[in-house]
Amino acid sequence: MKVIHVNDANAYSPPLHHGMVALKLSDKSVTGAQAFWCGLSHFLPGGGADWAYEDSPTEKIYIVLEGEITIKTHQDNQTLSKGDLVFLAPFEGRSVINNSRYPASMLVIANNG
Repeated sequence: MKVIHVNDANAYSPPLHHGMVALKLSDKSVTGAQAFWCGLSHFLPGGGADWAYEDSPTEKIYIVLEGEITIKTHQDNQTLSKGDLVFLAPFEGRSVINNSRYPASMLVIANNG
């Protein structure tokens, strides 16, 4: 068993993200997990991630823990609330935005592709 306390998680700066803080909870270097990584993202109002990842071979799962987050793809535009989950397939582009007036938190899980 490997326990990572959120207070010990390292912050990182994902490309194309703004108005947010990302914490790495698990990856090969943190826990030794080989198949996936996991992060915790906190978005301020207006914060988000610009369009990206059409070239990414990874599967992604986003789970909203607090607040609301809008996810846009070529096919859809959904606002997710606490407890909602979205799956993004490999090579599926997306953008993320917190359109609310309150901070939002999201768990991010992705395979190592």
